[in-house]
Amino acid sequence: MFCIVGLGNPERKYENTRHNIGFDVIDAIAEKYSIAVRERGFRALFGKGAVEGQRVILLKPQTYMNLSGESVREITDYFKIDPEEELIVISDDVSLEVGGIRIRKKGSAGGHNGLKNIIEHLGTEKFQRIRIGVGEKPKEWDLADYVLGRFSREDREKIDESIAEAVKALETMLTEGADAAMNKYNRKKVAAHKPAQE
Repeated sequence: MFCIVGLGNPERKYENTRHNIGFDVIDAIAEKYSIAVRERGFRALFGKGAVEGQRVILLKPQTYMNLSGESVREITDYFKIDPEEELIVISDDVSLEVGGIRIRKKGSAGGHNGLKNIIEHLGTEKFQRIRIGVGEKPKEWDLADYVLGRFSREDREKIDESIAEAVKALETMLTEGADAAMNKYNRKKVAAHKPAQE
């Protein structure tokens, strides 16, 4: 069984913000595969179902971003989820351009407080993740204000496309493995940028 975690903040005022992109992807998966993410437990909203024939739990921690690890630790302990093989975390990333996707099998938090807290609670950096670019913050902005802000209309269109792509990337991870997904989606974005650099 896979546990797929989307990171974000509860409360309506945080909907559609940069920091809530993980929740948005979970909602897209839930809609596509008719999984109701309404059960309460593990300090989260969660739902069970199947994605591409694989049993999954979709999880939206309700602890607020900086304490996401509390929820993830509870559910991985309860269902005996192996973080390295069966946990996939979806988060925003300010180091990637808007709409960019990067899949990794392990790594540091990269300044992301939600990932940092998960690493602290699990005691390992070895878990799969899908990072979605929300763009670098303008120099004059405070980082917290930036990630809790909303996208421009133009950027929102890119983000909606990247959410759909993240769902496809997840499907590949579940059916073919993280390496296949990395080869397909990480390289795709790099190749798309080459003309702009020449």
